[in-house]
Amino acid sequence: MDLLKYQSDFLAYLEKQNFTREPQNLYDPISYIMQLGGKRIRPLLTLIACDIFSGTYEKALPAALSVEVFHNFTLVHDDIMDDAPIRRGKKTVHEKWDINTGILSGDAMLILAYQYFENYEPVTFQKLAQLFSKTALEVCDGQQLDVDFETRNDVSIEEYINMIGLKTSVLVGAALKMGAIVANASEEQASLLYNYGLHLGIAFQLQDDYLDTFGNQETFGKQVGGDIIENKKTYLYLKALEVASAEDRERLLTLYNDSAVNNAEKVKTVTAIFKDNAIPKHISERIEYYTNKAFEHLEHLAISKEAKQGLQAFGNNLMNRKV
Repeated sequence: MDLLKYQSDFLAYLEKQNFTREPQNLYDPISYIMQLGGKRIRPLLTLIACDIFSGTYEKALPAALSVEVFHNFTLVHDDIMDDAPIRRGKKTVHEKWDINTGILSGDAMLILAYQYFENYEPVTFQKLAQLFSKTALEVCDGQQLDVDFETRNDVSIEEYINMIGLKTSVLVGAALKMGAIVANASEEQASLLYNYGLHLGIAFQLQDDYLDTFGNQETFGKQVGGDIIENKKTYLYLKALEVASAEDRERLLTLYNDSAVNNAEKVKTVTAIFKDNAIPKHISERIEYYTNKAFEHLEHLAISKEAKQGLQAFGNNLMNRKV
């Protein structure tokens, strides 16, 4: 698994796409968000999966791009809903243009994502489209739950894990399964790879939650403390409510329900409460747990030992990332 080769070939394929067309005010924002960079993890997983099952990955490039365009579509709309000012260290689309442009350009990206499946034969097209439709709807389910949680004070950790499973990890699983579909892998093998991605996606989101509060803004690429400002009921917050003293719990509940509190002061105080209650340690243990759960599915895959080791190394790198 040559990750650098996958990445360079995917970026070259991305560069060939003509996102700059008329009307400019619709397509310029698409070109902007697609060129902002990012980790490109999901398309890499599509290429990896296809290579593992077929010995080649080039034929999975359209599916990989579909996944990346869809992912970026969700980011454009999520940033509007969160009123986020920064994405990958640059202005978000709605900040650079306006909210209406962000909505419409995002809609166009969703349609473009489907169009890349037209590169495949009818049977493969149908399988990819079915998986994509199911995944896209689940992502919407997860996003709505995330929004609902902002005004609830009774969210459980179990509910939160279910939400991030829908909002984030189903797309990680789908990215892998799409590569397996393009490679004509069996449904059993494709599903095992999907479940590996599903658990890896939960670990990935938990690491994102950690970095949102404790990361370096320059390397993280997003506003550090954004989840706290938006009253997101992340694992850090929910675990703190579970293990903290009555005094700290009361302070957290007050801060998350007081719209008049200064944002900078709120982030500073909440972060201190998290540190005082060893929340970084708790979330690190959960990240390791879900990463190991992902690895369990690798045992049953009918792939080479080297491929399994590569997928395990990929998971370990995600678990320890700083960006």
